[in-house]
Amino acid sequence: MTSNFAVVYDACALYPAPLRDLLMRLALTDLYRAKWANQIHDEWIRNLLARRPELSADRLAGTRELMNRSVRDSLVSGYEHLIESIELPDPDDRHVVAAAIHSGSEAIITFNMKDFPETALKEFNVEAIHPDDFVVDLFDLNAGKVLAAVAEHRASLKNPPKSPSEYLTTLSAQGLTQTVLILTQYSLAI
Repeated sequence: MTSNFAVVYDACALYPAPLRDLLMRLALTDLYRAKWANQIHDEWIRNLLARRPELSADRLAGTRELMNRSVRDSLVSGYEHLIESIELPDPDDRHVVAAAIHSGSEAIITFNMKDFPETALKEFNVEAIHPDDFVVDLFDLNAGKVLAAVAEHRASLKNPPKSPSEYLTTLSAQGLTQTVLILTQYSLAI
């Protein structure tokens, strides 16, 4: 059974591959419904290629397609008419809120908390949640499913493979400090 709780991933949460992969695996647990839009895809891919020109645009397009195919009903469209009516500190982020409103999402998963102030989101019944807080909340909701997703994620890392300790260091580098504190207690399970 799929939860009715829906979230939109902001581009900054999809930009780093380790976090993107973990969020995708967590989306497959059905603890929530993950959402994004083509405009969000365009943003994280454009920013990643700008910082890492050695990456292949075709490979990232493949990642985008795999994400869209893997997570049921994830791609949001038809929200564009809402963009102009949304006021945010950075007008370039309005499409994220519009996608959240249109998809019935209750949260935006983002590192950029200042760009999505509570006062601007409240009228839309949407909140901004830091990825670390989001994973901790999921763990509190269903530790078993989160641990299974984390173990699957770590096991998928082959080049190079990572020990539980190395994996937790990678998550810590993604800003998931609270998550790492919790997962450290379960290192044998991951």
